[in-house]
Amino acid sequence: MKILKVMGLILCFILLAALGGGVVINYTQPNVGPAESVKIDYTPERIERGRYLANHVAVCMDCHSTRDWNLYAGPMVAGTDGIGGERFDENMGFPGTIYAPNITPHTLSNWSDGELIKAITTGENKDGKALFPLMGYDRFGKMDKEDIYSIVAYIRSLKASNHPVSATELDFPVNLINKMHPSKANFQKIPNEADTIKYGGYLVNVAGCVDCHSKTDKGKIIAGSEFGGGMEFKFPTGILRSANITMHKNGLAGWTKEAFINRFKVYADSNYKAPKVGMSHLNTVMPWAMYAGMKASDIGAIYTYLKSLKPNANEVVLRSPN
Repeated sequence: MKILKVMGLILCFILLAALGGGVVINYTQPNVGPAESVKIDYTPERIERGRYLANHVAVCMDCHSTRDWNLYAGPMVAGTDGIGGERFDENMGFPGTIYAPNITPHTLSNWSDGELIKAITTGENKDGKALFPLMGYDRFGKMDKEDIYSIVAYIRSLKASNHPVSATELDFPVNLINKMHPSKANFQKIPNEADTIKYGGYLVNVAGCVDCHSKTDKGKIIAGSEFGGGMEFKFPTGILRSANITMHKNGLAGWTKEAFINRFKVYADSNYKAPKVGMSHLNTVMPWAMYAGMKASDIGAIYTYLKSLKPNANEVVLRSPN
């Protein structure tokens, strides 16, 4: 009986410690520090650079707009830039229900430039709440600060839209764990374009290629699986898996740079029209029409960077329809 009492006391202490730890996390995290005091000059050059990054490299509009999933690759619906509302839920493997917020000036008019920069690059928003890392703030915090300034300038130029978006709700204990994820930005200068591998690596980080083209466990990339594909996207019609994009025979070994560039640019051709696939077919989440807007030289730099990586032998079955 004494042993049982001792074990009971130990269990109580553990539960109290866990409860206390949860309370501490809930009220003290995230805490990446104050937003910087900065007023960005919204020059036409910055807005245009931000437009390019937000629509074709970082593809912010991939989530923060409405996409037509009746068409192949879910192209963005014209006029919905930044209105938010894209839903990610348990049926897709997420720990709760996550909504991409409205990022037009209607919602962000009372945000300072510093608060926007902080949210984009650290994951802590204006109100001290942690963003879910589906938003690639880890990657954006490694960008050149000038590129972040350009994205902010572009977001400020969007048409204000009073489009209501539901609040994100995460399951326990992810709602607490998520509070500990935001971290300070570590800005890096954009490499010279002549250094193709480093410049390509910069673009790959901005585009988030590794986030999808790797295997994950509980939201974290499995070490050694980077760029080897295999991440699963669950749909009512089956399972889609990301491709191996390393230069292994199971990936891109047989692809030339020209073929790689053309694979993207075909969706930018004025004669291209996304075919209807309907909701009964297994579509793709790859935003081809958005990435197609990248400069051919930038896509080529990404190819050069991928070619510099160690080939991954992972063999991927891309589609498993129901």
